[in-house]
Amino acid sequence: MSPAAPSPGSTPAECIDSRISEYPDWRGETLAQVRAIILKTDPGIVEEWKWNVPVWSKGGIICTGEVYKKAVKLTFAKGASLPDPDGIFTSSLDGRVRRAIDYAEGEKVKVTALRAMVRAAIKHNVDQ
Repeated sequence: MSPAAPSPGSTPAECIDSRISEYPDWRGETLAQVRAIILKTDPGIVEEWKWNVPVWSKGGIICTGEVYKKAVKLTFAKGASLPDPDGIFTSSLDGRVRRAIDYAEGEKVKVTALRAMVRAAIKHNVDQ
């Protein structure tokens, strides 16, 4: 299934809702779950729709959320600069700037670790 283009005039939240509804399986559930976690981490987080994907920002991009056949991927824009004491980054580990977390079917989201990573990304954005 290929992602549909959002309707003209749609808000970023509506675009993200639409993306989630395109995947009525574990991928949509996972994207909805990580979205909720991200938004609850800090009330100042802004949802955006860029490059046809969800983007969460505060003081700069925190991460994007992409859906693939075998994974839901959260790509942290400055992930290589963030501490990862819980080892939640699973992808793009050799990248010089970005790092990502790939969630496969049946994989549990480490809520506390994800919230800590979002907070670290915000702090990095604000401190720059």
